[in-house]
Order: sequence, then C-alpha cells, then structure tokens
Amino acid sequence: MRTPHLATRSVRVLAVPLLLAGVIAGGAPAAPAAAARTRSARPASSFTIRGTLRGVAAVSARNAWAVGSTDSGKTLIVHWNGKAWKRVPSPTPTGGGYLQGVAATSARNAWAVGWTNTSNGSKTLILRWNGSLWKRVPSPTPPAAGGTLSSVAAGSASSAWAVGTTLTGGTAVGLSERWNGTAWKLVPSPASEDLSGVAATSARNAWAVGFANPGGALIVRWNGKVWKRVRSFASDALNGVAATSARSAWAVGGTGTSPSTLILRWNGTSWKRVASPTPAGGAALTGVAAASARSAWAVGCTVDCALILRWNGKVWKRVASPSPRGSTLSGVAAVSARDAWAVGDTRSGKTLILRWNGIAWK
Repeated sequence: MRTPHLATRSVRVLAVPLLLAGVIAGGAPAAPAAAARTRSARPASSFTIRGTLRGVAAVSARNAWAVGSTDSGKTLIVHWNGKAWKRVPSPTPTGGGYLQGVAATSARNAWAVGWTNTSNGSKTLILRWNGSLWKRVPSPTPPAAGGTLSSVAAGSASSAWAVGTTLTGGTAVGLSERWNGTAWKLVPSPASEDLSGVAATSARNAWAVGFANPGGALIVRWNGKVWKRVRSFASDALNGVAATSARSAWAVGGTGTSPSTLILRWNGTSWKRVASPTPAGGAALTGVAAASARSAWAVGCTVDCALILRWNGKVWKRVASPSPRGSTLSGVAAVSARDAWAVGDTRSGKTLILRWNGIAWK
C-alpha cells in the first residue's frame, strides 16, 4: 500500500506492526517480524489476491462488504452474497485509490472511504453503492492542506460520518465530514493530529477516536450540534470504535510505551479501561465490532500473527485465529453472536478474510 502524501500517524495506527515497532510512518507499512508461515487451510469463504483489505461491514448473513486496495494502487471492493466473496467493479482515480473503511445500512446503500494522490497531495476519496454499482461522490478536502479518510459510519441513507486527517500550518489535525443526504460537508473537529475511527448510533450521538499531540489517545463525541473532546489517555493510541447505543460503546488501540492491547468501554457516563490480554512480545488492536452488550470482537496483531479477542459479557479473551504467521487483521464486523467477519492481509501481501460461525474462526 502506498503511503499518501499526507504521511502522518493516520497511516501508522492502521499499520499495527509499525505501532508495535514504535516507528513513525514515513514509507510503506512494514511487514510484521515473523517466522516461517505455518500451514493453514484456505477458508471456503475467502477471497485471495495480491493486496490488502482494511475494512468490513455486514448488513446480514447474506450481505457484506470488504474494502482495501490492490498492490498496484487500485481500489478493491469485494461482496459477500451468502455463498462466496466476489470482486465488484469500483472506480479508481488517476492518482490511485486506497480504501480504508466501509459502512452499509441496506442492500442499496453503502459507503467506502479513503484517499487518492494528486500532484498537490492527497485528496479524500468517497465511493457510494446505490444498489447497482459503486460511484465516486464529491468529498471536500481542505484547500491547500490535503486529506485522507480512515473510517466511515452510516446510520441511514441520509446520515453518515467520515473521519481522517488533514494539515493545518504543516501540522496534522483531525478531519471530520458529514453526509446530510445530499452532499458531504466539512464539520469542525477538536481533534489534534488525527481521527482513525468513527461510530454512530443516531443523528445526535456519534463517537470518533484517534490520537492527540500532546495527550495520547483521543475520544470526541457528537452531541447533535458539535464535536466535543471527551477524554485523552497519555501514551496511547486508539484505532477503532463501535457503539450499540448511547450508553454502550467500545474503543480499541494500543499503548505507546510498552506495546500492549488497549480496550476502553463507555458505560453511559464515562470511559474506563477494561482488562484485555496481550500475548508475549506485544500487540495492538485495529478494529472492534459489537453485536450486543454481551458480544463484541476486537482484532489486530501481535509481532508475528493476527490477533482476535472476544467479549463474552464479562471479560475479554483471546480466540484462536487460523491466520498464517505474519498476518494482520485490520477490520471486523458482527452480524450476530454467531456470525462475524474479519479482514486484513498476510505477510506475503495477499488479502485475508476470516469468518466466525458461532464456534470457530475459519
């Protein structure tokens, strides 16, 4: 995956191996340090080409989307029809297309966001599914600043959010855009450095997470009128957020001092850290999804393999992943407690898709 002209922490938090290594993004994401790949049966529901998948969204057991980019810098969108994953044509701008997030509300409405490169820097990229095909939709990029989008959340066909990073005076700051049913428009954000994840439960309640400098992990909340900073956690970074109601939400990432998983929970009043396992050697989390208050998933990677954690209503526990060594999981989506998807890429540079069938990931 090419690094955008706007080479900031937004790329680093998506590339977890870099976070584990403590490296500031400045080039292509580095592969995790890993031993030789182990044998692993190819899942029947997989889709494998050279490229990476960064985000996944599921409307039902028969309708899911995964997005990313090919190794040649083209947009990559694949669809699950209940039987198989198939690639769906998607537009790629002249400067390439790098999709990072996807959201869907129905069989006729889905969004994919990321960025493209131009001679003047990176520009935001938003594609929309109208039930028949994917089309590029005009999206604002701050003038003379550039911009990348990392995540998207949609509540309905007339309401959606996209967040990412832009520049102000040469300094990276959070970028927020809102779909009002007609057009995408910039919305002021209190975030400094970047926003990497967004979730919304209604037109009056949304969360965005990322990284603030100074301050560490950052959480901001939309109250129906403005974004307000809720809290920051020193030396940490948040990469993903999921919400099931105004009183229940999760945020995940990693600590910056000694690499370890970071999971925070919103109980309707405050955000508090919840204990989460960290394998030996360190780990970080990139994505989170919740089916209910008692069922949630978090994905990421350790120094040598993909990592999957599960919330059973009481504690977070590690769940076995059939991923090859050196693989990373970047996104996760949950349809129910018995049906979930996780996507990412392998050390060899190929797409990776896993499915939870209620018993195991395959």
